[in-house]
Amino acid sequence: MKIIDWYIIKKYLGTFFYSITLLILVVIVFDISEKIDAFIRNNAPLHAIIFDYYLNFIPYFVNLFIYLFSFIAVVFFTSRLAGNSEIIAMLSSGISFRRLLRPYMMVALLLAIFSFLLRGFLLPVTNHNLRIFMNKYVENLTKDQERNIHVQLSPGTFAYVESYNLERSTGYRFALEKYKGERLVYKLNSRKIVRDTVLHKWVIYDYHIFRFDTTGSQHLQSGFMKDTTLPLKPTDLYKIKQRFEEMNYFQLNRYIRKEKERGSLSYKRYEIEKYKRYAGPVAILILTLLGVALTSRKVRGGMGMHLGLGLLLAFTYILLMQVSVVFSTQGNLLPSIGVWIPNFIYLIIALYLLKKAPK
Repeated sequence: MKIIDWYIIKKYLGTFFYSITLLILVVIVFDISEKIDAFIRNNAPLHAIIFDYYLNFIPYFVNLFIYLFSFIAVVFFTSRLAGNSEIIAMLSSGISFRRLLRPYMMVALLLAIFSFLLRGFLLPVTNHNLRIFMNKYVENLTKDQERNIHVQLSPGTFAYVESYNLERSTGYRFALEKYKGERLVYKLNSRKIVRDTVLHKWVIYDYHIFRFDTTGSQHLQSGFMKDTTLPLKPTDLYKIKQRFEEMNYFQLNRYIRKEKERGSLSYKRYEIEKYKRYAGPVAILILTLLGVALTSRKVRGGMGMHLGLGLLLAFTYILLMQVSVVFSTQGNLLPSIGVWIPNFIYLIIALYLLKKAPK
């Protein structure tokens, strides 16, 4: 590599790490001021706050802002190069604009790979440690779901629980229905269902079982207590906030596949997270390309104009991502399309600006 490549690489990485370090320090200060009451109230030890919370807290925020700060870093130092006429000098010396992009894209690719590995494999570990601390000293991330919980256990088999008590591992007013096609063939009603945490099975109390034959006749069986090995997980009956944050790449894929097989719609939020883990690293490449094309021309107003436009584009990207995710979660937009919409739009903008960039 030439000296010019190393010069741009150092500028890119130096600006990126400097800016994201400043952000993390500011975020930590605000987080301490917000949570210090909870730390004191729950007697959180200082070493646990530092090593169990904040050391696991930093990777989360690095990943959260990595693509935006890679873009801001490119906009910041490239606009300075353009303002000092360094880019004009590089192009005048015979270097093509495409060749000038090489060190930028090398760093962007390095950050993209780092982001993919961080989000897919390291963050699930740090998030797990972080959530243990949060559950113990800040807030309980495990919550009972609302009343009237419906779960599809397998094709044609449905379970219903009016309410579930997490501390007692008990569901109240439980019902189980089995269908062949559209015909009901089995129905179980019970007063409550209790999870045996030692044998990992469910115990049903005060139950009535109705079996329906092809003639429409029903056969009743009742009892006080019955052991059963239902394919019903306790996690189906309560929710954990942002549970997918603790899943690595392979665990996330397995969960999505199982939920699809059961006919559950809860996989949507997890599928969005899956595609975000691809779209985020690709966004670093696209936004780097956009940043160079946007700020490589010397303009009146200098760095201020570039930074203002760069921040506008950055916040617009965040807005587009949030809107597309809402449409994927609540509407009929496929997660595989919704998550990638901002990248497609910004790729078109980047290619247009590259066409207009100084050659």
